[in-house]
Amino acid sequence: MAIREILLLGDPFLWRPAVPVEDPARAEIRQTVQDLGETLADFRLRQGFGRAIAATQIGVGARILFVNMNDGSFGPAPLINPRIVRASEEMIELWDDCFSFPDLLVRVVRHREIEVEYQDDRAQTCRVTARDDLAELLQHEIDHLDGILATDRAIDQRSFAIRSVMRSGLNGNLAGSVPVAS
Repeated sequence: MAIREILLLGDPFLWRPAVPVEDPARAEIRQTVQDLGETLADFRLRQGFGRAIAATQIGVGARILFVNMNDGSFGPAPLINPRIVRASEEMIELWDDCFSFPDLLVRVVRHREIEVEYQDDRAQTCRVTARDDLAELLQHEIDHLDGILATDRAIDQRSFAIRSVMRSGLNGNLAGSVPVAS
């Protein structure tokens, strides 16, 4: 296993869509999954946050996510070839963060609930219904696999903030998500 360097905002690789994985059992796919898990754990240890990472963030162009929710509600688990198969009409507005721009927060709108189909590391087809935190997380990570960053989804030009400023309470708060009209 290896801790991999996380690509940062401005690296053109982050805007490249990933290609589907044909054989989840291949050694290089298993290695990527292990690297994603190690990289996520290392980032969480150093930065104090982090719940998931996309293969594109470590320069691998395969449709692989690794999720490990802080609260133990989902993961640690790889999601291979994930795709959203259903999305609620109800939307939420929230401050989104990203390993590829760790001190930048971006205000975005996401679906409150989604259903995701994916393959696990044994090539079994799985489905998960995700709501709130897990739903917004999976949308963020699947966006990465589609070459879309949170900065591309910003609500408007004023939807950007520096994490340390937000923590200090000078410009609002980090209160999670809020429902918005559809």
